[in-house]
Amino acid sequence: MTGGGGADRGRAPADARRRIPRTDVLLGDPRLVDAARRLGPGAVKAAVRQAQEQARTGTLPPERVADTAVALLPRTAGGLRAVINATGVLLHTNLGRAPLSAAARQAVGEAAGFTDVELDLGTGVRARRGRTALEALAGRVPSAAAAHVVNNGAAALVLVATALAAGREILISRGEMVEIGDGFRLPDLLVCTGARLREVGTTNRTTAADYAAAIGPDTAFVLKVHPSNFLITGFTRAAETSELAALGVPVVVDIGSGLLAPHPLLPDEPDAETQLRAGASLVTASGDKLLGGPQCGLLLGEQPLVRSVSRHPLARALRVDKLTLAALEATLTGPAPPTATALAANPEQLRRRAARLASALRADGVDAHAVDSVATVGGGGAPGVTLLSAALSLPERYASALRTGPTPVVGRVEAGRCLLDLRAVPADDDERLAGAVRAAGEG
Repeated sequence: MTGGGGADRGRAPADARRRIPRTDVLLGDPRLVDAARRLGPGAVKAAVRQAQEQARTGTLPPERVADTAVALLPRTAGGLRAVINATGVLLHTNLGRAPLSAAARQAVGEAAGFTDVELDLGTGVRARRGRTALEALAGRVPSAAAAHVVNNGAAALVLVATALAAGREILISRGEMVEIGDGFRLPDLLVCTGARLREVGTTNRTTAADYAAAIGPDTAFVLKVHPSNFLITGFTRAAETSELAALGVPVVVDIGSGLLAPHPLLPDEPDAETQLRAGASLVTASGDKLLGGPQCGLLLGEQPLVRSVSRHPLARALRVDKLTLAALEATLTGPAPPTATALAANPEQLRRRAARLASALRADGVDAHAVDSVATVGGGGAPGVTLLSAALSLPERYASALRTGPTPVVGRVEAGRCLLDLRAVPADDDERLAGAVRAAGEG
């Protein structure tokens, strides 16, 4: 009896394996046929093979192979996954910095096909690339006589140095020789352009007189860099742009974070309009930080200098594509982007959202509590600035489960608890966030 029962048990897996649907049958499932059109046949076949393998090992009933293959399909043909940013860092570099507005996303979709990016539809002749985006950028900064866009903030500065200072000197304060992230250092970027750096002043104090004493026949321009990812406090001094503008050489100001005009919550963050009014010849910045747009580098300033820079051969290698131009223009002309909304969020409203979410989750048996939190700007902008916020407090184990769930949520761990800060989470995503927490608790 015992031997016979063992034989029956040994035959069961083989019988089950014979009931696993064939690949060609599965690929004929209407859901998978549609997925092949959207995602490509490779992604669909990979999901089918994975589901079949689960059935072969006995972890999946054969009759569920098709449904499992559908569930295993990626949402898109690309490898990037959308996440909910609950870190409390508005511009999180690892999460792609600024999320695009709905208007910008729609503009990108419109521009994804053939467009008039370099064609005047009225005359049928070639037109300036991205002309409407450049007009929108210059329109947001009245003191800029001209504008140009490249593929990121570092590229903007490299292009300026190459076009204006190759074989010549750039004057820069020792206190502004910064590392911009991921091991890349500003001096190395500038030197690779063929320019020579001449350091002036000291780490903590540099005056206009220090620059004046260093100006010579080889001086191409004075470079003023905003130390956007650190603070130096105490016995410090930095020359103002207006002081440098009086020295008789061009002044290039790298403001970094992409703020185009003064912001009441960020009084110490330099903006393009103020710097140009103070006498800067050129301003460079990033588009995917406080501006809230796509990754790109912005150049704003005097017409002759912008033209000289934009016509340099390197500008062709650093130019942006039509999707970036579309997203940038929609960011500039459309409704407030998510970054601006998150920056202006009302702390009391955030507390009410956190309380509602925590109450609903506790009703489902989740150890959730609403707590006060502190958010930051991030992305190399507004160092030292803190923003009052509110968060969901969950057991620490939720941090990993949320990151790896069907709807990835990235929070932070403090004092043994997983905090989901709501300042960068749109209110429309509250239900998705709650659903992700419930799913993580069930896993």
